[in-house]
Amino acid sequence: MAEQPMNIEMVEVKSEDIMGERRAMFDSFMVATKWGIGATVVLLVGIYFFFG
Repeated sequence: MAEQPMNIEMVEVKSEDIMGERRAMFDSFMVATKWGIGATVVLLVGIYFFFG
């Protein structure tokens, strides 16, 4: 079996990078949550008017 050369580059991770990624994920989560809540409200109101 042929051996595969392994090359791992170590890069310094700064706290600003970590916080930036977490902030971006949180912002995306909040946008998705707002759209999900809005869609649920519209769906429930639509069901109420259609079957109510």
